[in-house]
This record gives sequence, structure tokens and C-alpha cells, in this order.
Amino acid sequence: MKAKIGNRTCEVELISKDGNSVEISVDGKIYDINVVMSESGFCSILHEGRSYNAESVRHSEGKYTITTNFRYFDIGLSNPQKKYIRGRQSAPEEAQETITSPMPGKIIKIMVSEDMEVKQGDPLIVVEAMKMQSTYTAAQNAIVDKIHVVEGDSVARDQLLISFKTN
Repeated sequence: MKAKIGNRTCEVELISKDGNSVEISVDGKIYDINVVMSESGFCSILHEGRSYNAESVRHSEGKYTITTNFRYFDIGLSNPQKKYIRGRQSAPEEAQETITSPMPGKIIKIMVSEDMEVKQGDPLIVVEAMKMQSTYTAAQNAIVDKIHVVEGDSVARDQLLISFKTN
């Protein structure tokens, strides 16, 4: 995904995650870090024997402020869900029949119920992956056919979350 920090844009990729140990690539440079997150947005980061404390505040989809050592960084992240869905659709007019998880994660909140009518852009489900929460929205007007998960479930990559009956 792309991250914009001030006037700088960089490519950030998660390479691996095992518990708190995370390997990421930033513009091709590999970092092995240990990250411990609290539910309030505070985290402790250990990198090359040095410890850093940071706070992450989410303002809107993909917009964050990170505070560390009394410095503030406004960060914009590309929406990986939209990019993922665009890459998988064969035609723009193709109806979205399902929502699947693009990566392993945990179901935080389900905002719809079966047989509920949803409009394009309505929030449907929140999935936490890599300590970040993503809200998945309806790609078009539809009726929720089946919800295949419950809040608190751990999900695998490409696991079916919600299926639709299209209008």
C-alpha cells in the first residue's frame, strides 16, 4: 500500500507477522520490528534494540496522526480493500456477490443483518488485520443474503464474510 507522510510518498508492504514480530518493507528496505498495541491506539515499537512509544489516532478512512517523541506525523494510506477489489473484478459493471477477507484478521463489528437492504457505500463489516481496522462497504445496492461470520471470529485470507442477492 502507499503511505503519504507530508510531501513524501512511500510503498509499504507487510512481509510477515508472527505474534508481535512484524517484518515490513518501506520503499524496498526491510525492517524487523516488534509491535505491541493497546486498544486505545498506543503502541510500543522495538527496532534494533531501541524502544519507541507512539500513539495512532484515526481521523477517517486512511487518515491518521501518529505522535511519537512529541512529534506529530499526518499519514494518509491508500485503501487496500478498494485496490484489492478493483484488481479482482473482471469488469466494472460486474455485480459484487460476496465480500471476502483480503488477509487474515478478526471480525470486530458487523453492521448489517441477513435480508437487510443496503445501498452503495453503506458500511457492512469491520475487520482488524495487522493492528488496523478496515471498514468494508457495499459496492452497489443489494440485499444481504447470508453473513458467514460472527463478531470475534478469526478469519483466513479469501474467507467468505458476506454474500448478497443483487437488486
